[in-house]
Amino acid sequence: MIRLTNILVATDFSAVSRAALSYGRELARCFGATLHVVHVTDTNYAWMMPPEAVLPDLGQLEQDLIDSAHNELDTILTYDDRTELHARGVVRVATDTAAAIVAQARDCHADLIVMGTHGHGGAARLLLGSVADKVLHTARCPVLVIREPEHETLERDPQTTTRLTHPDDQTDAVGYHPQALL
Repeated sequence: MIRLTNILVATDFSAVSRAALSYGRELARCFGATLHVVHVTDTNYAWMMPPEAVLPDLGQLEQDLIDSAHNELDTILTYDDRTELHARGVVRVATDTAAAIVAQARDCHADLIVMGTHGHGGAARLLLGSVADKVLHTARCPVLVIREPEHETLERDPQTTTRLTHPDDQTDAVGYHPQALL
């Protein structure tokens, strides 16, 4: 039997991260798990500035990024998330986003990491690496990677029945508990 008590969702506040959060919420509801959400503020931003740029106060810039991330977490975590799922939002500051996500998974005793991927391939992946790929290969728990959604696959209807839509053929499995499908 699969038992999930802590689910970690990694977010960069993008559309694909919102989809990952939807999956994380639904799985947390199904398993009665605590929902943890982490955002990693990457401190490698100075390399993106041209050499002739006048550098701002990097300490203040970092604090502004952290404050902004906390505000965004407060926005995406709903009242229901906090009360029903005991949701906790965390901002980590790091130069290695993947390592920070794996460290947060360890710290919160995550049984599952849910995260999005932007699906960059080819040269972009070789140059930048894939955070999802690094997490997948270094995490000590399972990782559910969500691709950018073309359409919704999980939705809640008014009777709180879960509707799962198969992405390839659009057939619905209405009324099946997602836990039973695992």
